[in-house]
Amino acid sequence: MALDVRKNEPTDTLAGLDALELAGATARPSPLTRVWSAAWPMLAAIGIALLFWQAVVWSGWKDPWVLPGPAETLPIFFDQITSGSFWAAVGLTMQRALVGFAVSVAIGVLVGALVSRFMVLRRAFGSLITGLQTMPSIAWFPLAILLFQLSEKAILFVVVLGAAPSIANGLIAGVDYTPPILLRAGKVMGLRGINLYRHLIMPASLPSFVAGLKQGWAFAWRSLMAGELLVIIGDTTSLGVLLSHARELNNTADMISYMIVILVIGIMIDQLFGVVDRAIRTRWGLD
Repeated sequence: MALDVRKNEPTDTLAGLDALELAGATARPSPLTRVWSAAWPMLAAIGIALLFWQAVVWSGWKDPWVLPGPAETLPIFFDQITSGSFWAAVGLTMQRALVGFAVSVAIGVLVGALVSRFMVLRRAFGSLITGLQTMPSIAWFPLAILLFQLSEKAILFVVVLGAAPSIANGLIAGVDYTPPILLRAGKVMGLRGINLYRHLIMPASLPSFVAGLKQGWAFAWRSLMAGELLVIIGDTTSLGVLLSHARELNNTADMISYMIVILVIGIMIDQLFGVVDRAIRTRWGLD
């Protein structure tokens, strides 16, 4: 009697595909390989930037005292990062940044949730939020100084106005792009009000919300640097104050060193947001 093997073909095909997928999943690179694959593009970019910097210096476009090269600047940079007073200035700047960003997140989430939930608020304040997001942060400082004088509140005021609109817009965009079928399913399951946001809308809008947080941090960091250059409070020393003093003394090597530190901090925070983004993509099966 002949055996009909065709009825087993779909099962055999699925089993073969599962075996291939599992084989690919087990063939993971070593930790050292993963670290190197992540590090070498950044190292190459740093090398290219240093070569371009040195080429500009060699071109004679500016005098060496105006634009020193890497050989003159990097030793000063390494001396600075071993100084306790320098790290005290970095600590004050990061404290201001974290406090301002935390307040911005709280306000941005509240405003974004309300505007995305109520159509009347969307029509009233939707365009205003976008307008605040596009407004240069430095334009707020005259008003901030008039309201709060030269104080921490003036800096916090501008940082929040720079970051909160981006965070609110990120949440609004995430809510707008939540699939309607998910909302209907949630309502069928009895989710209403805060529970609907907590268990369905917030998780569904998480990718856009994280993008808004990342953009909000960028605006907060830029606003803070502008604030520390303009608002010098007593004898406090921050990265902005060090940068301003180096400019007043025409000490370009120190000034570039502080700019490198500001850039490195921005890159490190961006990497943290990248870790969160990759975790979300992995959880959603997109990575």
